[in-house]
Amino acid sequence: MEINAFLKNFADLLDDTDAALITQETVFRDLDEWNSLTALSLIAMADEEYDVKLTGDEIKSSNSLNDIFEIIKNKA
Repeated sequence: MEINAFLKNFADLLDDTDAALITQETVFRDLDEWNSLTALSLIAMADEEYDVKLTGDEIKSSNSLNDIFEIIKNKA
């Protein structure tokens, strides 16, 4: 599993955010587009792309996209 592929997949979930702004250090909750629907899309993406069940609690306990990446990587 590669971080750049994960960041691209995450950026694809967003309609109005420039993909260049999406980095490992991005605090996803600070994005204007972040909401409960985006969180559900992230959960679905983790399931479809990585066959990983990401939970709401795991998202809540994470700050950066790297945190989410590490959770998915460790579960894969």
